[in-house]
Amino acid sequence: MQTFGIFSTNFDHEYLTKHYIYINEKDENREDIKISIQDLKNLLKKKSKNVAGTIFLYNPTISPVGYNNNSLLEEQGFEYSDDFDELNFNDMMNIFSKSIRDGYRGKLIEIKYLFNLNKANIEPTPILEELDADLDKYNTNQLTRYDKTLNYQDYLNMSLNGKFVYFASGHKYDRHHKEIIKYARNIAAQAVKLGKDVYFTHDNNYDADECIDVAYFLSPLAVGKIKEKRINAFQNAFRTYPPTIQKISS
Repeated sequence: MQTFGIFSTNFDHEYLTKHYIYINEKDENREDIKISIQDLKNLLKKKSKNVAGTIFLYNPTISPVGYNNNSLLEEQGFEYSDDFDELNFNDMMNIFSKSIRDGYRGKLIEIKYLFNLNKANIEPTPILEELDADLDKYNTNQLTRYDKTLNYQDYLNMSLNGKFVYFASGHKYDRHHKEIIKYARNIAAQAVKLGKDVYFTHDNNYDADECIDVAYFLSPLAVGKIKEKRINAFQNAFRTYPPTIQKISS
């Protein structure tokens, strides 16, 4: 698997505004056939043919090859060119590379985020208060803390390519962050409205239909005794193309 993205910055905040993973085809020696940035662009010229679907995550923490997430990319000498860079793998991409294989080879999957802010551990932090306040102002002329275009999904005008949307954006929302909850629900509802098949992993807390209404989608990443359950569920979901809904025990 390879992963590519475009980074942007505004007012000392860093955003991953586009992100795709590519599931490599194999050569006669069963080695991955790598693609270049130009190959990626050529594939994106025919998104309807080459993009299998979309996976939604919470927010990115990832860096271009040759850089890291220990400091802002600008401080490391990175130049924001509004062009694609090949990216390093993080924990989520490692799970994807081991899970999304046959049936998806030669295809791109777009990765979208609730928040494009490229920063580790934003939940739970004071950043969530800022995001919630921003979303309350989103459809007004008021200034927001984070860039409206770079950080947030304009869900009413959201473009989704491919057959499916797989939500892996998480399920823990603080009750008082009402705008974040509404935002996550609206994105899920819009995916359904656009006619996409929606898939995810859930548990006994909600039935599958309820999960879409309340934006309750378990992340493949977890710690402790449920770690392997979450990973296995994600792998099982992507054993088929398109994927499937998975239910695990709490």
